[in-house]
Amino acid sequence: MSTRDTSSNEDPIIESRDQLVAPMAGGEKPKDAWRIGTEHEKLVYCRKTFKAPSYDEPGGIRDILLSLREFGWEPVEEGGKVIAMRGDDGTVSLEPAGQLELSGAPLENLHETCAETGRHLDQVKQVGERFGVGFLGLGMWPDKTREDLPIMPKGRYDIMLRHMPRVGSLGLDMMLRTCTIQVNLDYSSEADMAHKFRTSLALQPLATALFANSPFTEGKPNGYLSYRSHIWSDTDPHRTGMLPFVFEDGFGYERWVDYMLDVPMYFVFRDGKYIDAAGLSFRDFLDGKLSVLPGEKPTQSDWWDHLSTAFPEVRLKSFLEMRGADGGPWSRICALPAFWVGLLYEQSSLDAAWDLVKDWTVEEREDLRNAVPKLALDAPIPGGGTLRDLARQVLPIARSGLAKRARLNSSGDNETGFLETLDEIVASGRVPAQVLLNRYHGEWGEDISRVYKYSF
Repeated sequence: MSTRDTSSNEDPIIESRDQLVAPMAGGEKPKDAWRIGTEHEKLVYCRKTFKAPSYDEPGGIRDILLSLREFGWEPVEEGGKVIAMRGDDGTVSLEPAGQLELSGAPLENLHETCAETGRHLDQVKQVGERFGVGFLGLGMWPDKTREDLPIMPKGRYDIMLRHMPRVGSLGLDMMLRTCTIQVNLDYSSEADMAHKFRTSLALQPLATALFANSPFTEGKPNGYLSYRSHIWSDTDPHRTGMLPFVFEDGFGYERWVDYMLDVPMYFVFRDGKYIDAAGLSFRDFLDGKLSVLPGEKPTQSDWWDHLSTAFPEVRLKSFLEMRGADGGPWSRICALPAFWVGLLYEQSSLDAAWDLVKDWTVEEREDLRNAVPKLALDAPIPGGGTLRDLARQVLPIARSGLAKRARLNSSGDNETGFLETLDEIVASGRVPAQVLLNRYHGEWGEDISRVYKYSF
């Protein structure tokens, strides 16, 4: 989630609808300026006890963040508390229960992305060795209850934690117990955005299946392969889901603005503090009728903040954000952007991927989304077959797209190698969660603590 630490009196007041469209329209870039922004979260635990460290304790989350200064990162504070670190590789920030996230810099190719990931993991592992802390790449805490977990000192999280139980039964689990890998990608025009949005939204269940990595809850199998994905189905129906309107004729920036105006607000940021506006209407805010700020109208930054509070399977801001994947280890952090860059950044691959899904109905897309958390690659697809069959068609398309990009590293290798971990998953037919379950029922002797052996 985004990190905000300042507000400005010079922030323009929103006076026209053009200002609401501007963030999306302003994201348009020529193809040679398209970049890759990768985000990944990881679970933080004490090596001796496996508990999640609190913010303030010695060697806890605050100390971990501040120790990154030795690698050139600079603190970001909110209310006198360090809540993030900024540096050349992006931002290291905190999810609500102390999950550590790298929101990487916009990079030109996947070699740079994977190197950035490697640098970050090396840095946090060095810090972790000092404090007796480890980092785990899973989609969800395998053994912690909500009550086991600390809360980080960020104002927006306080508001969300209060609001989540009003709108769904699993929103607190989303905030406190899950981790994801995401990638942010560019578009050249409104039409290009819509083409990429539709294709990636229809295929998001395939990404969920390939990266499914959250089969345990509170120490036991939970009956799902991606419980993280299931959690999103009962978090908040007003701001999640498969967005049928994206596939309607005429979809573009204006329709996205209408959707976002219908998404209830969470907060307004003023003078370094978050004001609770949960459930209120941004339309009322535009009219100066927001009850918590009577007579005041929103600024440009208020709209940017609001754009970050919808959580569908794909999200539009000034880029497209792929949101379907569970957290995982280094190889899959590199594989997710490879998958989507290969499909979306070459026109021939984008067109070929769209051809595979363009005839699916709203109901078929929804049924697939609902089947994936339990079935992963075994989920049935429209027209017959399973997601594993679809993956056998989609991965060669992604590989072709990466080959055509021809972004080479110093050894002369292109970017296709980053797909190999996904090729192996499809060849075996076993997603990461199934591998973990086999270990749990086999060599681990149903001892969930053995999962910590697979730290970064």
